[in-house]
This record gives sequence, C-alpha cells and structure tokens, in this order.
Amino acid sequence: MTEAKASENWVETIAGSARRNPAAFFLGLAVVATLTYFFGFVHLFTNGQLSTLAWAWQAWNPETNYEHAKLIPFIAAFLVWHDRDKLRRAPIGSSRWGWLFVGIGLFLFFAGARTLQARLALTAIPFLLYGAVLYLWGKAVARVLLFPIAFLLFMVPLNFLTQATVSLQFIETGTASAICNFIGIHVRTLGTMVNATDNTFQFQIDEGCSGIRSLMAIAMLSAIYGHFTQDRLWKKLAIFAAAIVFAVIGNAGRLVSIFIVARLFGQNLAGGPYHAISGYLSFPFAIAAMLLFGKLINLKPAEMKKAALVKEKVDYDY
Repeated sequence: MTEAKASENWVETIAGSARRNPAAFFLGLAVVATLTYFFGFVHLFTNGQLSTLAWAWQAWNPETNYEHAKLIPFIAAFLVWHDRDKLRRAPIGSSRWGWLFVGIGLFLFFAGARTLQARLALTAIPFLLYGAVLYLWGKAVARVLLFPIAFLLFMVPLNFLTQATVSLQFIETGTASAICNFIGIHVRTLGTMVNATDNTFQFQIDEGCSGIRSLMAIAMLSAIYGHFTQDRLWKKLAIFAAAIVFAVIGNAGRLVSIFIVARLFGQNLAGGPYHAISGYLSFPFAIAAMLLFGKLINLKPAEMKKAALVKEKVDYDY
C-alpha cells in the first residue's frame, strides 16, 4: 500500500468515526486539547518554569538513566497502529466506569501540582487517557488500547529507586562468583568486591552494572514480549513480573564474561575496552532467559510428560 492510499484510509476512518458518533468524536478532540493544554502549557514545576511534559523531557537524560523514555510515546503509538484492525472491529459503546479512571487521573494531577511532584502529574496521563477512552468508546475499544496506554507508565522516571538496586548488586555478584567457581575460575567475594584467588584480577561491582536502566529496559522488553506472544493475561503478568529475574541473569552473565576475559587476557582489557562493550551482552542473556521462561509457561502437561519420559529413557540407557 502506498503512503497516499494509507493516508486516504486513515482520513476515511477518522471521517467515518465522526459520522457514526459525532458527539464522542468531538468530545474526544476536546479531551486531547485539554490534556495538551494542562500537561504541555501550564507551568507548574521547577519554580513555575516548566510544564509537566517539559519537566519530563528534561528528566529523560543519561544522568537519570532514563533517556530511553523519549521513545516510549512512539512505541505506544506503534502498538496502537499494530492493533488498528482490532480497533476497527471493536464495537463502539460507552462505560461510566471511565469516570473512575478519570477521577484517579485528576487526583494524581492535582496531587502532583500541590506537592510539586511532577512524577505524580505524569503518572496521571495514562489514567486520564484510559478513562476517556472507556467512557467515550466503551469497553471493547478500551480493552484493545489498555496495553498501549498502560505502556506510557514507563515514561515516569524512577531514577530515585537507584539505591534500591544495591541489593541486585549483591545478588548478581554472588551469582556470577558462584558460576565462575563452578567453571574453574576461583574467586572470593566480599560484598560487591570480587578478587581472583590467584590475585590476577580484582573488580568492584558498582551500581551501573545492575542499575535502574537495565532493569527498566528489560521490564519494557518483557512487557512487549508478553503482549505479543502470550494468549493469557496471567502469562503476560508472569513474564513481566519475572523481569527482575531476567535482569539478574543478564547482568550476572555479563559479569561472568568480564571475569573470563580478565582471567584469559588480563584485567586491563577486561576492565577497559571489554567492559565498555560488554554492557550489550546483558541483554542477550536476559532475552534468552525470557524466551526460555516463555516456552516453559506454555508447556502442556502432555509435552511435559513426554519430556520426562525421554529424560527417564536417556538416564536408563546411560
């Protein structure tokens, strides 16, 4: 389909929606205009200098480990576009439950404005959008748009949780050390300090190796993977909840690779050039764990029984 035809289809879809339910269509436009005004132009934060969205744009930077948040609205828009056929088929209705979510969103916005907490105001956006969709177009449309709208919550910077990831440092350091000792690279661990028993290398694991950036990135990937691949809500929630486990596996795998390079080629290479590029390795390890977990939760009892019988036969033959 050419861009011109795609544009015409979108225009026809919008025009058709306006003809079928003009009140809801224009009320929806009013909602968008209102949200744009209050979140984009009303200066409430940083001594009245920044609007909510301007504050968010400023907060999405490398220092807060949240520069990826600038992509989230575009990802959410892609998710809506991906489900465009479902939206066309969804029956139009209305639900008064939408006012509940609108009320929650308004409460969060006013609480953020009163307490000068821009994060609360930013958190209000998904609730307001979902409430408006639920009231204006009904449960069927809201069900389709639930995930794209909820995905916007990843926009809210949670960099203040960085200190909470200290416990992940200990878990990942202990896991990586156990793996190294198992494969013959003997190390001693004291807190987050890892020393080779033969004194060939020594590393201090800092928060950058297990911080909020990798955790949130893997949580986003887990949410998207579960949304596209799973057919049950509990499976999607299970994969998302396991994101912290995937993050631990990914970062522990990266640490093991650093220790192996240090043992084979020296600490200078492992702690210098290799350390700089090894950050990309945590994601393959984490994604592999996520894919394996996705396969496991979809195993049927018959398949599990067959796998157990195969293993039993192999053990017997051995």
